[in-house]
Amino acid sequence: MTTWSADVLGDGYQVHTLPLRPDDEGEVVASLVRYAPPTDEPVRPVRAVLYVHGWSDYFFQTGLAEHWHARGAAFYALDLRKYGRSLRPWQTPGYVDDLGTYDEELEAALEVVRADLGLYGRVMVMGHSTGGLVAALWADRHPGELHGLVLNSPWLELQGSSVLRHVSGPAIAQLARFQPKAPLPNIDPGYYARTLSSDTGGEWTYDRTWRPVPSFPVRAGWLRAVMAGHATVARGLHVTVPILMLASARTVISPRWSEEMRAADVVLDVELLARRAVQLGPLVTVVRVTGGLHDLTLSPHPVRARFYAELDRWTAAYGWG
Repeated sequence: MTTWSADVLGDGYQVHTLPLRPDDEGEVVASLVRYAPPTDEPVRPVRAVLYVHGWSDYFFQTGLAEHWHARGAAFYALDLRKYGRSLRPWQTPGYVDDLGTYDEELEAALEVVRADLGLYGRVMVMGHSTGGLVAALWADRHPGELHGLVLNSPWLELQGSSVLRHVSGPAIAQLARFQPKAPLPNIDPGYYARTLSSDTGGEWTYDRTWRPVPSFPVRAGWLRAVMAGHATVARGLHVTVPILMLASARTVISPRWSEEMRAADVVLDVELLARRAVQLGPLVTVVRVTGGLHDLTLSPHPVRARFYAELDRWTAAYGWG
């Protein structure tokens, strides 16, 4: 029996700890959050969404949970091992050396979701940034498990294109072989956080320990794993369920702050995302959101309203709404 307890997000949010196989750092867990506000209508949902966060992040996007709940879908979010609610003091934050490692918590989470839904429930996974890469690769390896895939600015290629990946790959692989947890130079200037935080002109408050500025150190073994995922995407995936990929209409990446960054993706090259997205499977919809931030759910209100409208349009078109 699944045991749920009160979550840090407050009323209606619950968390369940998923024990995983220990690794070289000891105990490992993942955390499954669900949105289950009290209701007078004991109706069992037949649809569910499982959300997977990005790098140096955790689930705190309550508006996303409430959007899906209002449309009759059960909402769950997974804090992957060594992130957010799952991070333990002795662990290297966010570290894995193979993105396939996350199969364990994805499958454990989906087992809980399917038990809640029942035999005929339909499940969709939604991934943001690195979580989008993880979700796409998992869906490719597990055909028939999902009924849809939504990707919010998924990290499908290294900034600078595959050329940079081919040039830098051997050096990263060599370092990862001998010093997999060696931190690479941190190039996060904090501009993305500046667009989000309520302290610097954004709208959002969040746990700075779980979502620090600058971000967690990028380590060689982890980056090698991500680049291997990018190479797999570049060769083409075969995800047969409908896929929706949403990204900002514009990228602004600069060593100097600009107010333009409040209406653009300052993390990834959105043109690369659009080109790679169509290689994920035969049925891919690409939507570009003008004024969108890297996490479209955290964009300013008029922009995120457009994001949710596009989400509704797509789910209705494919019979999932």
